[in-house]
Amino acid sequence: MAKVRLALAQTNPVVGAISNNLADCLEWVKQAHNQGADIILFGEMSATGYPIEDLATRPGFVQQAEAAIDAFAKQLQKCGLGEMHVVIGHPALAATEDQSHWAIANNCASVLNGGSVVARYAKHHLPNYGVFDEFRVFVPGDKSCTFEVNGIRCSILICEDIWQDGGPVARVASDKTDLTLVLNGSPFELEKQSTRLELVSGLAQSTNSAVAYVNLVGGQDDLVFDGNSLLVDATGALRALGAAFQTGLQIADIATGGLIENIDAENVGQPLQNTNTDALESVWNCLTLGLADYVRKNGFKSVVLGLSGGIDSAVCATIAADALGADSVYGVSLPSVYSSDHSKSDAFDLAERLGAHIRTEAIKDIVAVTENQLGLTDLSAENLQARVRGLILMALSNKEGHLTLTTGNKTELAVGYSTIYGDSVGGFAPIKDVPKTMVWALAEWRNAKARAAGLIEPIPQNSITKPPSAELRPGQVDQDSLPPYEQLDALLALYIDGRQTREQIIAAGFAADVVDKIASLVSMSEWKRRQGAIGPKISGMSFGRDRRMPITNKFR
Repeated sequence: MAKVRLALAQTNPVVGAISNNLADCLEWVKQAHNQGADIILFGEMSATGYPIEDLATRPGFVQQAEAAIDAFAKQLQKCGLGEMHVVIGHPALAATEDQSHWAIANNCASVLNGGSVVARYAKHHLPNYGVFDEFRVFVPGDKSCTFEVNGIRCSILICEDIWQDGGPVARVASDKTDLTLVLNGSPFELEKQSTRLELVSGLAQSTNSAVAYVNLVGGQDDLVFDGNSLLVDATGALRALGAAFQTGLQIADIATGGLIENIDAENVGQPLQNTNTDALESVWNCLTLGLADYVRKNGFKSVVLGLSGGIDSAVCATIAADALGADSVYGVSLPSVYSSDHSKSDAFDLAERLGAHIRTEAIKDIVAVTENQLGLTDLSAENLQARVRGLILMALSNKEGHLTLTTGNKTELAVGYSTIYGDSVGGFAPIKDVPKTMVWALAEWRNAKARAAGLIEPIPQNSITKPPSAELRPGQVDQDSLPPYEQLDALLALYIDGRQTREQIIAAGFAADVVDKIASLVSMSEWKRRQGAIGPKISGMSFGRDRRMPITNKFR
């Protein structure tokens, strides 16, 4: 029986850093070679990073990427690795330009062997929904790609190709494929992994082949790729599952007919869990990796954020400490004349628990001067306090080189419960796509994890249990102007994520006046969201890439 040893490589590329990305790939090829691999499969656009957006329309970029792949093939040969078949993703100039005259490149996978490119596949189905704009920047392929290694027939597909019926998937079956190699750049979303497994399992059964599904790892702006690569046999059974949110290598032997043998013991697939605890852990890992990579890939060393003693800033600071190390987290207590004693003490308690830096920069004097000069009262005076805090944080960012974090959650962003150029100021928003109720759940989960490890809880209980407040006027709490967060998040899930109508939401049990008020707040706040910082996507309807609404909009 014919047999081939396959390596699945989960890598974390940086968009545009082609030389560094390929140097990293070379190290994975060496590791795979040392374990006797005949084929190594990388993720989608692993040579250039993904998504490359309009870089795909820049001839200089695409030509550089294509030349780098040719040079990489020669380098592999020179290093004594030329006998391996290396399947790697990258852009390449299309044979004919798209009729739109905009797209010039294919989203490709090349097979490198013997010092050259021996086969190439161009992605057929170009997603044009949610976070994806590939139909805008790529030219679709129209040819299949099947090659043979040690008597095993291998076919290539790229990501969206397996989400669509017909086309290249049908050709895999007709080509009598033993092993289908799927390169992916699939961002994390809650509950997405079970959908991937169902899809890959169905592909294996329909093509009667083993399927290796390799995903990228790492943060790219507001997207986080979670790894979780899959290997299933021709019956559709899960045989190996890649690590979540980590780079790594898996080895398995594939035999004729899609049989899978000799899987690396540490990588044997485990049943996928769907408990709430598992979901919270996945979200936390997504948020920490997204922040860590945004900081690292953009050349920052540390972050600064306001610590109010509340739950949002406490969770953001803890995410930052987990992502970067506590010594890279600089908290600032920014008390006003309305700040409670517990807000200040809870902020310092948090910093001590984390081991993070903290200082106090009172805003009273700056606020007083500006209020007097401009004669501000009521809402304009409240907003001034938030904007003075933003001014101080950005000044410290400029002076000391920190990336400023803004701590708003998805619920607040939805209804505009923030001050533009104030508490919304910053370069990255760690919990931008996290509803308020989940923020509390994440805090409880993180504290429980610390207790289980015999460590101190990072988040003070008072930050979790006290009523949330912006503290911009005496006695203010969020629920003065908003429904209870449990009710608000449930309503927003129907309206934003579910895109349900007013009538449907009312039928689900919500009062008509509450639905009208919240829908109006969401619409009126679009201009704020359009100017906000990016943050890691965890849902299927995140603000920014997923949900794009006109600012000038009279539809209600």
